[in-house]
Parts: sequence; structure tokens; C-alpha cells
Amino acid sequence: MKRSALMWTTTVLFLTALSATAQVGANHGLLNPNLASEEELAAAPGLDADAVAAILEGRPFLRAADLHAVVSAHVAEDGFDAIYGAIWVPIDLNDATSEEIGLIPGVGRRMTHEFEEYRPYTALAQFHREIGKYVDDDEVERLAQYVYVRIDLNTASGEDILTIPGVGRRMRHEFEEYRPYEAMAQFRREIGKYVDDEEVERLARYVEIR
Repeated sequence: MKRSALMWTTTVLFLTALSATAQVGANHGLLNPNLASEEELAAAPGLDADAVAAILEGRPFLRAADLHAVVSAHVAEDGFDAIYGAIWVPIDLNDATSEEIGLIPGVGRRMTHEFEEYRPYTALAQFHREIGKYVDDDEVERLAQYVYVRIDLNTASGEDILTIPGVGRRMRHEFEEYRPYEAMAQFRREIGKYVDDEEVERLARYVEIR
């Protein structure tokens, strides 16, 4: 086989393998403020009763910036790392702002640049590979909790769908039931039969049609 053909085949196989991996980082204890109970939020460091009430009132948060707007109204800047080490709204690696990335505890300007440098991300495995050039495996795994890559509604595996926060087996079935999807409006219409509009929009942040 010619070298160019071999390289092309290898690339195709590599990208196929990437697309088969989970697209939302494994959670290692972070609370999702859209799903956490009042008691769980109250136990998070740095959140007083007023902050918890404001979070409950403001959810669902579609972006980390939306959560931060609420948190920053109740918490001083030196408390952000403790709070975001306990609660977080996962950010889309391909559209998160520099400010949102910089809110991740331990991420400074240099690492923010590295997050953005490797866009577009097609799979979370790509994030692990590229950011793993700068930090060890444990730190990559910690950072991966904070991020995700949207899954393709028409090709994502059941396991990938289940990585979306708040999605269980029943909702996974509904995601798969209405394939093939031709437009996001179809997703919103069909999934809107089971959850309210705000929840549809929260779920829509994790998916796309390629």
C-alpha cells in the first residue's frame, strides 16, 4: 500500500475511534448546580443560604458564565476556587469563552491558551491527548470533569448519551427513538414531549447534528 493511502486509512481509523469515546468528562465529585439538591448545594464550601437560594432560583444554567453571574453576586473573588472545586456547569470545549475556562480552579492564562489552541475538538480523547502534553494524567482527568464535546445525535452510542448530566436510560431511549435527526428543531420538538422547555435547552447544549 502506498504511504499516502496508508496514512489516510490510519487517520480515518483514528478519527473513528475518537468518535466512539465518551464526550462528557467523568465526574469525580463535582456537583452540577442544575441537578444538585438544596442540601447538596448548602454543603458546598463558601455558599451561604442566600447564594444557595439564588442558584436554585436561577437554574437551569446553560453556561458557566450564567452560574458565575449568580455566584459572584454573593461570593468574594478569593472564594471562587473553593466553590468551583465543588460545583460547576460543564463547558463546551469549542465555544467556552476565555473567561469561563479561566474560572476552572488551577487554570491560568497559559492553560486557557492551551485549551483554545487545539480547537476544534471532535472528541474528548483529543482533549486528553493535547492537554496531556502539559500536565500529568491525574490533572488531565481532573480538568476533564469541567468540559465536554457535543455528541452527534445520529451516531452517538448509548454510553455517550448517558454521559450527559441528568440523562438516564429512559431519556437515552428517547434520544435514540427519534433518529435520524435532520435539525435541532426536531430534537427540541420530540424531547419536549418529556421535559419542559428549560430542560430541553439544557440538554441541547450537549448535542449537535453533524
